[in-house]
Amino acid sequence: MSAPHTTARLSVGTGRVHLWVIGSQWAGDHPERMVTSELDDRERERAAAFVRPLDRLTYLMAHIALRRLLTAYTDIPPAQLPLGRDTCPCCGGPHGRPVLHGTPLHFSLSHSHGIALISIAAAPLGVDVQRVPTLQTAHLCLPEMHPAEQQELNALPESERPRAFGRLWTRKEAYFKGLGTGLGRELHCDYLGERTGPDAPARPRGWRVQTVPSCPEHVAALAVAAPADAPPLDITARRLPTECLYTDDATERIAAEQHVCPNWEE
Repeated sequence: MSAPHTTARLSVGTGRVHLWVIGSQWAGDHPERMVTSELDDRERERAAAFVRPLDRLTYLMAHIALRRLLTAYTDIPPAQLPLGRDTCPCCGGPHGRPVLHGTPLHFSLSHSHGIALISIAAAPLGVDVQRVPTLQTAHLCLPEMHPAEQQELNALPESERPRAFGRLWTRKEAYFKGLGTGLGRELHCDYLGERTGPDAPARPRGWRVQTVPSCPEHVAALAVAAPADAPPLDITARRLPTECLYTDDATERIAAEQHVCPNWEE
């Protein structure tokens, strides 16, 4: 049964970003108890296709949480949200950035190995979370990166390289999600390294792309469309209450969540 129609309780202003995080270690291990009736057929089919229980749990957790959150911001019941896709900038196909038709709200969702991260703002944006890669993965992917990024990472001790590469990779993914290209855009096209100052390579114009705090096992990043003269982003990170995955109407509980968690372990 779909959640009842409620009054929108949350809003996000210009220049602000709301990050919501939820993890399987907080959500329990009983996906059959989650309110999956609000998902569409494609989401339920995708969830059923996962072989590993953690992957299935993470997917269900992420998509139920997304719908519940969007309801809290829009006053549209979870099962009736007009979700769709924007036009792909690369090919013009209907598989670009996810959108919520008929509203000014923008959102992005990412999940990886038991963690789901959802970002909501009044401007186009992308978010990405990944488990810290292995050194082998970093070495394998590094040649595809921008030349200056390769130079930076190769200068680091091997012990620091996996996390540094993970931070870089999530910045790339978040930016590409914000653009709506996904990995259809070449990894070497844009500099998203950590150099600053007048000698640093130029960064993508019209976007703020930055690493965000996470936890020891994961890295995460955010990209938001913003004018060059805009002030720094005002980012608030909160943990989504786990009971929101199981109750019929979670809007009031989500709106009441005031605990800010700069680090996901808090």
